[in-house]
Amino acid sequence: MNEHHYQQLNETIYSQQLENGLWVQVLPKMGFHKTYAILTVDFGSIDRSFIPIGKDEPITVPDGVAHFLEHKMFEKEDHDAFDLFGQLGADSNAFTSFTQTSYLFSATEHVHESLDVLLDFVQSPYFSAKTVEKEKGIIGQEIKMYDDDPNWRLYFGLLGNLYPEDPMHIDIAGSVDSIAKITPQDLYTTYNTFYQPSNMNLFIVGNVDAQQTLDWIDKNQAAKSFDQSTEPQVEFELNDETGGDVIPFRTLEMDVNRPKVMVGVRGINVVQSGKAGLQYRLAVELLLDILFDDTSDNYLRLYNNETIDDSFSYNFEMQRSFHFAYFSSDTDQPERFSDEIISILEGATQQIDAAASQFENIKRAMLGRMISLLDSPEAIANHYSGKLFGGTNLLDEITSLAAVEIDDLYKIATDFIQSQGISVYQIVPKRN
Repeated sequence: MNEHHYQQLNETIYSQQLENGLWVQVLPKMGFHKTYAILTVDFGSIDRSFIPIGKDEPITVPDGVAHFLEHKMFEKEDHDAFDLFGQLGADSNAFTSFTQTSYLFSATEHVHESLDVLLDFVQSPYFSAKTVEKEKGIIGQEIKMYDDDPNWRLYFGLLGNLYPEDPMHIDIAGSVDSIAKITPQDLYTTYNTFYQPSNMNLFIVGNVDAQQTLDWIDKNQAAKSFDQSTEPQVEFELNDETGGDVIPFRTLEMDVNRPKVMVGVRGINVVQSGKAGLQYRLAVELLLDILFDDTSDNYLRLYNNETIDDSFSYNFEMQRSFHFAYFSSDTDQPERFSDEIISILEGATQQIDAAASQFENIKRAMLGRMISLLDSPEAIANHYSGKLFGGTNLLDEITSLAAVEIDDLYKIATDFIQSQGISVYQIVPKRN
C-alpha cells in the first residue's frame, strides 16, 4: 500500500493497484459520518470507434452507447442494484461524460456491504433484448426532455460550432434514432472492451480505515475471475487540429422570452498530460477568474451597462483530447454581449496587466474555495483525475494552484485564446 501525506493540509491518501489492475485510493476522514465511493471507467460518449477486445478491426457503435450502458448496469436478471443499496441505507447514482462513466454511493453505515454491491453490479453485466428495448423508451424520453431545454441546446449548439465534425458536438445520451440501433451485443462488446479492472479506478473518502478498506476490496476482487487485461484501443482523432473547422456563428429560434448567448473558445494548442496538464487547467481557470470574476472590473462594467445580468456564467472544461471555455448570459443585447466578451478575451494580456494588483487576492479566493471542498467527501472524490492528469486529486490541485504565478498567465493567455478558436451561438425568441 502506497502512502502520500500532504503535510500542509494534514491529509494522507493511501493507494494500491490490485493484481487485476484496479487502481484504488482511500482518503480516511475520521471525523466524518458519511463515506463516499466512486468507481470510474475510462470510457465516455466520444469513445464510439474502437477495436473490440480480441479483434483486429475497428468498429463504430451507435451514439449514446456509453450512457445507455450506464443505465443498464443497475438492472440484473433477478434484481436491481438500486434496491440493494436502498436495503443498506446507501444512496447511489451514476453519470456519463464525454470521456468517463462513474458509479457511486454514499453511506453512513454498511460501507463494506455497499462497496461489495458497487463492485459486483458494475462487474456483472446482464443485457437482454427485452430489457434493452424497454430502456430505449426511457432514455428516449430523457433525450426529448433535454431537446426542450434552451440551456442544454445552447451548450450543445456551441459545441456544434467548436467541434462540428467531432463527437463532442453530439448529445452524450445520443439521439432517439441512434439509441434505437443499440443491441445487447453492442453493450456486451463495449462492456468487455472498456469495463476491465485495469481501465477503472475506485476512490473512497470518509470514515474508513485505509488498510481495512483495501482488504475488503482485495477480497472482493480476488473472488472473481477476469480475462487478461488489454488496453482499450480507441480510434479518435480531431477532424481538424488547427481549429480551421470552427463555425464562427450560428443562431437558433426557440420558445424563450429573452435571447441567450454563449461565446466559446476552443483550445487549439496541444496540452501536456499528467501534472503539467493539471497546472495548465488551473492556470486557465485562474485567468478566467481575473477576467470575469464578479469582483472584476469587466463584470461590474458589463453588469452596470445591462449587457449581462445574474445569469452570467463561465466555465472551462478539459477532458481527454480536447479543452474549451464558454461564457453565457441571458441578455437583451446579444451582439453587444458577444462583442464585449471577445474583446476582453483578445485583450487578455493587457487585462492581466491591469489586474496585476488583484492577482494574489483572486488566487487566494480560488484557493479558499478549493480548500472548503475538503469538507465534502463528494467533492474530494469527484476531483480525482484518473488517467487524465496522472492520478492527481483535489489535494494535488490545491498544491499546484498555489504555485501558479502571474507570469504564467501571459503564456497561458497567448496559447489558449486564439481567434480561429472563438465562436458564438445564440438562441433567440421565435418570431410570430
